[in-house]
Amino acid sequence: MNTLPTRFSTFEIIRILVPGAYFIFLAYALSIGFEITLLPFASWAFGLPLFLLGSLVAGLSFYSKETPKKRKAFQTNQPSIYILERSREISAAAPLTEDDARHLYFYILNHLMPVTVHDKIFFFGMIYHIMINIRRTSFWFGIAGILALIIQIAMLQQTSLSAVSVVAVIWFVYGMNVRHNKADRKMQENYQDQIFWLEMNKHTVDTLINQRIKK
Repeated sequence: MNTLPTRFSTFEIIRILVPGAYFIFLAYALSIGFEITLLPFASWAFGLPLFLLGSLVAGLSFYSKETPKKRKAFQTNQPSIYILERSREISAAAPLTEDDARHLYFYILNHLMPVTVHDKIFFFGMIYHIMINIRRTSFWFGIAGILALIIQIAMLQQTSLSAVSVVAVIWFVYGMNVRHNKADRKMQENYQDQIFWLEMNKHTVDTLINQRIKK
């Protein structure tokens, strides 16, 4: 039985704050690159609290959307599918529904899997969400940067090295994230580890499935 404390809350806080801080940082970087004065950030006394508050608000907005969960890498080979398929083998007439299989998976994860496995699952889940949000934030800020360069050139007939540099760095981060993407692969490896645990504890899984089916 999984009775030791986990670091779930720590992982969730990091998952909120890091994408939010990156969003605010890029907004600030673009303002510096295009020489746009943001008065609230002119001093540390006001700038730091606003940066932290903005990071929290932006991070919670990302968190509430949960868009990374719609990606194929997140939805493919989920351990709950193994439980669903196993229930169909046990009781073809009345197998678990997808929701029941998902609920049973989270019960097993939170109450039966070892804490080390539990923390590994949430750690890589945290990394996956952060990297996907960083990639998407970089892409949209990169687009905004290109549009800002076009507007600047149209209005001033020139642009600045700082503006071009900031936009180039944003696209570099995006390109590196896409080219060296390990988040999707790690997520799939994480799923395989969980499925292996379920296979090695098939008797326990079958017992829980039967209990759920009989309800």
